Amino acid sequence: MTGFWRQVHTVIMRDLRRERRTAEVLGVTIPFGATAIILIGFVLSANTDTLRKAGPAILWGIVFLFGTLVAVRRTAAETPAQRDMLALTGADPAAMWVGQAAASALFMILFQVIVGIAGFLFLGFSVPMWWSIPVVIVLVGIGLAALGTLAGWIAHDLETGTALVPLIVAPLAIPLLLGASKTLDVLVTNRGILRWIVLMMVVDLVVIIIGVLAARPLQENP
Repeated sequence: MTGFWRQVHTVIMRDLRRERRTAEVLGVTIPFGATAIILIGFVLSANTDTLRKAGPAILWGIVFLFGTLVAVRRTAAETPAQRDMLALTGADPAAMWVGQAAASALFMILFQVIVGIAGFLFLGFSVPMWWSIPVVIVLVGIGLAALGTLAGWIAHDLETGTALVPLIVAPLAIPLLLGASKTLDVLVTNRGILRWIVLMMVVDLVVIIIGVLAARPLQENP
């Protein structure tokens, strides 16, 4: 394992240990997201056709709204003092950014799996091409985590930095939201999904490249 990836692994394990102590995602965000899906399912249960047609859009709306909360909580957990301490150790800023984004992606993927199960159970729609769902979940998880981490680094020195993260993530996540919602929609109707998969891959790749290249300037920004 090279020095870069060893640092990435260290940051990932640190964030996983922090989540095990605080349970901010597993104990707060995921239950709230699943509860929102269940409540919507009960509210619209009288109109089965509407629920089935709107199900994919509702599911992705919940994923993106609560996914932003995952990004906010991961950003808030990283204080300026901790960031400065890591910088003094000589850690590669790009490795720190990749590690934080990777840890957030793991939480986002887990969040989507649990909320997705609740959605399929309570929103009443089925997906013929179920085998492609993991691809969509991974791409959305990586994209949202990368956007949230990048937004957190941009806003970390501001007094209202945490509050600004959703405002930064929301407009940048529109292409990812479009690709995800269209993908699930065409999966439900058993049509081709290649162009939407490519769109999400491009968004993920662009955000990752920007994050890696901007990590050092953002860390050195006073």
